[in-house]
Amino acid sequence: MTNKQDFTFIKTDKKLIKLNFDDILFIKGLGNYVEIFVRNNKKYIYYKTLKDLIDKLPEEFMRVHNSNIVNLKNVEYLEDNHLIIGKHKITVAKSYKDCLSSCIDKLLL
Repeated sequence: MTNKQDFTFIKTDKKLIKLNFDDILFIKGLGNYVEIFVRNNKKYIYYKTLKDLIDKLPEEFMRVHNSNIVNLKNVEYLEDNHLIIGKHKITVAKSYKDCLSSCIDKLLL
């Protein structure tokens, strides 16, 4: 098995669901739970905090707000203080803006 794991399993609705990291658009925190938004307008509720989750996610995932983690691979564009992913508009908090900017700078051509 390679070191780079490109999927995970989450337990939701008494099922173990395989999730490809590339399919995850963003993750929204709800206290001790998170809502994981994936392609095809699906979302899963998972019993885990954002803080626990961010440590286990690959590096293309970035916290941009106290209640949001985004998958930079799926961001379509950045406008003002918002990231646009499909039909979702995610606010970038001031405290995370510098970190996001430096991350995006590294990705520029």
